[in-house]
Amino acid sequence: MKNFFAKIYVLFVASVFAVGSAYGQDKGSLFIIGGGDRSPALVKDLVETAHLRPNDYIVVLPMATSIPEESVAYISGQLSEFSQHVITSFNFTKEQANNSQSWIDSVQNARLIYITGGDQNKFMDVVQGTKLYDALHLAYRKGATISGTSAGAAVMSQLMITGEQHQKKDGDSFREVKSKNAVTAQGMGFLTNAIIDQHFIIRSRYNRLLSVLVDHPDKTLIGIDEGTAIVVTGKKVRVTGDSQVIVVSAPKKVQVSDTDTVSFKDANLSLYSHGQNFKLK
Repeated sequence: MKNFFAKIYVLFVASVFAVGSAYGQDKGSLFIIGGGDRSPALVKDLVETAHLRPNDYIVVLPMATSIPEESVAYISGQLSEFSQHVITSFNFTKEQANNSQSWIDSVQNARLIYITGGDQNKFMDVVQGTKLYDALHLAYRKGATISGTSAGAAVMSQLMITGEQHQKKDGDSFREVKSKNAVTAQGMGFLTNAIIDQHFIIRSRYNRLLSVLVDHPDKTLIGIDEGTAIVVTGKKVRVTGDSQVIVVSAPKKVQVSDTDTVSFKDANLSLYSHGQNFKLK
């Protein structure tokens, strides 16, 4: 009987965590950077957002990049200009993401976690379905700030833009706005009702964003430009940095032809710059 009640308690605690996450009751923040150069002001904002306490530390996760040592050194140097806190990094393999418990515990108890750029698919191949995935979510629920740039921004969504496409012509990417063209996959799921795109304005990724919007009209699509970030706390979003963020949602009368060409009407479209705010659904 004692074991029975112990099992019930474990199930209850797990359900509380699940409900808290689903309904946006996580205590942490997301600092999602669109890639490119990070100004000192942007890095300072990141450190201040994390509200680092005296005994807190920072973890860098470089699994997305092919040059982990260089990526870790660069962001560590930037962070060190505004924080004297310990900065460490863990370049997990898939096996380590399940079995290196001391590393996993260190991630779970970090106050600021930074995911480098690179290839979002590479990062998710390591993290998906592992104890590390759970540790990242638990850290977020406990109040950690989760940050990432470029690929590290793309992974924030539950539904992640992979950067690949199904119907590629002449080697050019996303020359058309078409349904079932942009490839998506499971991301980290910190954002459940929004999908992130990065390097957005400088690379004119409008065709890709609109293609994803047509496939997922119930989601809010957020395109973040380089040198710019959104800071997400609950449903509140603040824009910070040198450029802009575009937000598109709620297309009406979506139609898809036999050739997957699409049309829709009256979508909500907003363009935000530094210091402005909006809310997520």
